[in-house]
Amino acid sequence: MKQNELIPHLFRTEFSKICSVLTRLLGIEHCNTAEDIASETFLSALETWTYKGVPENPVAWLYTVAKNKARNHFTRTLVFSDKIIPLLSGNSSTTFELDLSEKNITDSQLQMLFAICHPSIPKEAQIALALRILCGFGIEEIANAFLTNKETINKRLYRAKEKLKTEKVKIEFPSESEINTSLDTVLTTLYLLFNEGYYSESNDSIIREDLCQEAMRLTLLLIENQTTDLPSVNALYSLMCFHTSRFPARINNADEIILYHEQNESLWNYELISQGAYYLNRASYGDQISRYHLEASIAYWHTQKKDTNEKWENILQLYNRLLQIEYTPIIALNRIYAFSKVKSNAKAIEEAEKLQLTENHFYYILLGELYKKENKEKAKACLDKALKLAKTKSDKLSIKRLLDSLK
Repeated sequence: MKQNELIPHLFRTEFSKICSVLTRLLGIEHCNTAEDIASETFLSALETWTYKGVPENPVAWLYTVAKNKARNHFTRTLVFSDKIIPLLSGNSSTTFELDLSEKNITDSQLQMLFAICHPSIPKEAQIALALRILCGFGIEEIANAFLTNKETINKRLYRAKEKLKTEKVKIEFPSESEINTSLDTVLTTLYLLFNEGYYSESNDSIIREDLCQEAMRLTLLLIENQTTDLPSVNALYSLMCFHTSRFPARINNADEIILYHEQNESLWNYELISQGAYYLNRASYGDQISRYHLEASIAYWHTQKKDTNEKWENILQLYNRLLQIEYTPIIALNRIYAFSKVKSNAKAIEEAEKLQLTENHFYYILLGELYKKENKEKAKACLDKALKLAKTKSDKLSIKRLLDSLK
């Protein structure tokens, strides 16, 4: 890997590790200092490697520099005296060592995940913090993902950190009595983080895929921990595998969204589909069914491309159960396509129009598809409304392609 590619790659993979370990050591109130030290480490890499070349073990080099910078910072800054002086007092030769072992990195990232998913801060701030501290995303990348600007993201991160500081949130693993409630919040954040990538309105396909991959990486950390290796976590990871398996077929070279029935199944990642099935099976023990179980099961059936009555009947019944657990207009809208396959387009149109999601362009796209065989003029009118509501270039291109197919 070339140097101009290596440093950004290592920033994405190692920045979050260094930052998590430092923040866990210092406390959430010193998160900015941890970020500064991690950033300075990569700045040193850029300056040194440009002239001296890439070291034989770049990761070990980064960890050594991070430890040195952390040690230098601690010894000269009195702000951290309550934590550091006990380590240094009584022996001038005593040195402070930053533990960047694999186990401590994993523990730190897991504990940070629970800390930033504190209920005192809004979900969008939790996701932004996860992207910055746990995923190594730059401020500009986060802004692109949220379709906003760097100033907004900086303010969002600042307010969230101040709130966590005010609440005196500790970076630690939840107690046995708190684990279920805390885990539910974490899973919701990871679910939203994944959706931010999979259903993102950003035109940056790299950012979209990276968001999904980071959500999957963090969910896998939970699975690899014995305490949090629970059915709902496995079900969420299964859902992510199934959705990601169809990522290459969802977007064409023109960055247009390809509807499910038009996707080229040869582009699907069948290794991910197998992984999804494996983790869905692991999620099957116990007597509780979460929304992630049902959504993963729906996603599984969507990886079975062949149209059969059994497939669509199963999907429809799963949607019916999902709506009983957690009703949202979007879930109700997604159910309509399965309803049309089991019943008829005419009945599905009646069901869809009851939802009256008149501010949602996907509502009109679905109606356009349903009306296509029933009434082409109505189909065109629906797609025209969808085009007016669509915000991104890729959505507009996709709708125009659908309109062209009606000519």
